[in-house]
Amino acid sequence: MGYVSFFSHKLCNFVANIRITTMASNKDLNRLKVILAEKKKSNLWLSKQLGCAPTTVSKWCTNSSQPPLEMLMKTAKLLEVDLNELVRFEELD
Repeated sequence: MGYVSFFSHKLCNFVANIRITTMASNKDLNRLKVILAEKKKSNLWLSKQLGCAPTTVSKWCTNSSQPPLEMLMKTAKLLEVDLNELVRFEELD
C-alpha cells in the first residue's frame, strides 16, 4: 500500500508541475535574467548558491519554467533585491 501511495504522490506532483509550466510557458513571468545581468552574476553562480543544477537556473532565466516560491525568495535575498523586482505581475493579465 505504501509503495502505491508513494508513486501516486509522485505522479500528482509531476502532473502539477507540467500544468504550471504549460500555463506559464508563453509568458515571461520572472526577470531573473535581467537582474542577474544588472548584478553582474551568472546562472552558474546562482545555481551554486542555491544548490541546484545549472540547467534548472537556465530554465528559470529563459522562463521555460518558473522557480518555486522558496527559491525565488532565496534568489531575491542573494541578489539583494526585493522579491517584487524578480516578478512581472503585468504578465498575469
